[in-house]
Amino acid sequence: MKGSQLTLFADNQSHRKNHMTVVEWILHEVRKAGIEGATVIEAGESIDVHGKYHAARFVELVDQPVVVTVAAEDERVDALLDTLRHGGVPLFYTRCRVEYETLGASEISSG
Repeated sequence: MKGSQLTLFADNQSHRKNHMTVVEWILHEVRKAGIEGATVIEAGESIDVHGKYHAARFVELVDQPVVVTVAAEDERVDALLDTLRHGGVPLFYTRCRVEYETLGASEISSG
């Protein structure tokens, strides 16, 4: 299938939306957009679009940068982006065209 890969960069986890962490809120909106998979990566350090340094610290992890990546049909990614734009949470994103497919799905057994 062809669609888009959307990668969202959250500066830190201290922001909250609807009583959820930023990551929980993003994943909630991913599900609502009908996107079936997401990968969350917690980064050690980053510099945001304003040049501010963010890092996971031993005592305090709320400033830890987080990346969420999804791949889906363009319509679903468009719907997700529209919701996130109006969510009031500061996010930076990249989007690129991708080809994707689930491999080995018929070989997965429940036992």
